Amino acid sequence: MVPKPVIAVVMCYPVAKESDALAKQEDEEQAAKGVTIDPELFYMKQTIGNACGTIAVLHSIGNNLNTLAPADGSFLKEFFGSTSGMSAAEAGKYLEDPPQGAPSIEAAHQEAAAEGDTAPPSADDEVDLHFVALVHVNGQLWELDGRRAGPVCRGATSEESLLSDAARVAQEFISRSNSLTFNVLALTATPDEDEDA
Repeated sequence: MVPKPVIAVVMCYPVAKESDALAKQEDEEQAAKGVTIDPELFYMKQTIGNACGTIAVLHSIGNNLNTLAPADGSFLKEFFGSTSGMSAAEAGKYLEDPPQGAPSIEAAHQEAAAEGDTAPPSADDEVDLHFVALVHVNGQLWELDGRRAGPVCRGATSEESLLSDAARVAQEFISRSNSLTFNVLALTATPDEDEDA
């Protein structure tokens, strides 16, 4: 039922003390092991409150720039061009406090919010849901969460198996929770209609 190819999966899950404790433990274990992060992976820190959905979408797009080509002059083209080569913290800071003349995510959010039917939460509101991205980079499935110490490798994957491998990760999250408040969104690429011509 899901169109192919799936290029990223965004998962929304309930935040609880247990999930935060497990994330902290995994971060510490990963740091102790000295896990190598693929240099082709786009990862940024979340420095803006209640922006996890935006960060998950940016992670999804940023790791698929070869498939999704942002339009010239767009916020995405400017953002990814400007943050290329930056550290995760620098990219997060760039999003939060863009340099003079750079497009502002705050302005983009305000414009989108004005068109919507539901008021977005304030950056200071307490929320109990969190978004992360699951992407395929060089044969590995990466969980990208801007609140974490860094990207988390969730095992091998491929373009063909990304959705089922991401579903396995989602099932692991669900099995550790006493909530059913989960949502999963698959981002798919639309094949070029002129490909067969």
